[in-house]
Amino acid sequence: MRKINRIESFRYAFAGIWYTLKTQRNAQIHVGIAGFIVVLGLALNLTLTEWAIIALTTGFVWATEMLNTVAEAAMDYATADFDPQVKIVKDVAAGAVLIAAITAVTVGLLILGPRLLVWLTGPASP
Repeated sequence: MRKINRIESFRYAFAGIWYTLKTQRNAQIHVGIAGFIVVLGLALNLTLTEWAIIALTTGFVWATEMLNTVAEAAMDYATADFDPQVKIVKDVAAGAVLIAAITAVTVGLLILGPRLLVWLTGPASP
């Protein structure tokens, strides 16, 4: 097996990202939501720390979505027949994405919620 260089490694990694975005509807939804959150975060003037938390949370969701894609592809390759163990693998991988998404929504509400509420309703009177 030949050794690949760093540029090839990055090319393969980007091909994996592109494949996921091109073929996985939920990944496309996650990217759309992330774009909306960036626009909203810019409008709400998030702090550097808040941006870091949003970036980590977004990366967590994308990474779990990609790992879910890996699990599904590997299991589909392993067998075309129904197998209870394959179902477990696919269900657990999908559950990981769901947990990541719920975490992201929670983080988004904690960071964006209070500012969005003030932005929509105006500052409270003393």
